[in-house]
Amino acid sequence: MFIKRFEEAKPYDAPNHHGCFGLRLQGFEEGGPKNQWVGLSQFLPGGGAGPDSTPFEKVYVVLEGEMTMIADGKESVLRPLDSCTVWPGEVREIVNRSNHVCKMLVVIPYPQGANQ
Repeated sequence: MFIKRFEEAKPYDAPNHHGCFGLRLQGFEEGGPKNQWVGLSQFLPGGGAGPDSTPFEKVYVVLEGEMTMIADGKESVLRPLDSCTVWPGEVREIVNRSNHVCKMLVVIPYPQGANQ
C-alpha cells in the first residue's frame, strides 16, 4: 500500500489548460502507482481545456461544481460524482460555464516510456 497525504501533492501545469490549478495526488513517485497517475484539477469560472486529444484514454470525475464536456458536436454537463471517459484520439473540450470552482479528479495512464 502507498499513502500520499494531500499536503504532499505537488502542482503541475497541464498543456492547453487555462484557468486551472492542478495537483498531482498520486503518480510519478517512488512506491506510487505503476499504471496511471491521478490529478486534482481545479477550474475557475470560465476555465477549461482544449479542444485537443491524446493518444490514450482518460477518466474525469467531478467532485464539486460542474463541467461542460464537448465532443463530436455534443455537449454534456457533468455534476458532482458524474464521470466521463474520453477515448484515445477523441477531440474534447471542457469548459466551466458556472460561477463556481469545479474540482475534478483526472485518472491518466503514464505516457509510453515514462519512468514510473
